[in-house]
Amino acid sequence: MSTRPARSTDTLQDPLVLVGSRCATCGNVAFPTAVRCHRCSAGDCEPLPLATSGVVWAATVQRFAPKSPPYVPPAEGFTPFAVGYVELPDGVRVEAVIDCGPDPDPHALAGTEVELVATLPVPRFATVPTTPTEESAR
Repeated sequence: MSTRPARSTDTLQDPLVLVGSRCATCGNVAFPTAVRCHRCSAGDCEPLPLATSGVVWAATVQRFAPKSPPYVPPAEGFTPFAVGYVELPDGVRVEAVIDCGPDPDPHALAGTEVELVATLPVPRFATVPTTPTEESAR
């Protein structure tokens, strides 16, 4: 994963940044943003721009079209897609759609590095392509 520069409040406006919150009392990080801390119940949570890359913690494949609305099927029809939890270096797991190509294998996704590619309507991460040098080093 890449090293990130110091965060600023300007990143809260970036459409490719997930905004969570951090409790000023105990430091617990939450996503989505919380008004009251889920750990200690303090009411002093502050907005926190979260990392844009992480590792797939667990995944599965959605093999049937979700209920509509809110799901809007594409014009070409439904295609199975991967969903799962992405663990961010901020200490939080985010439920997201995971773009990993056709016929996704959820077992192969665990531990895979991913990068944020969209935040709306739901968080969406894509697998990070590896270079031939990285593959041969494994």
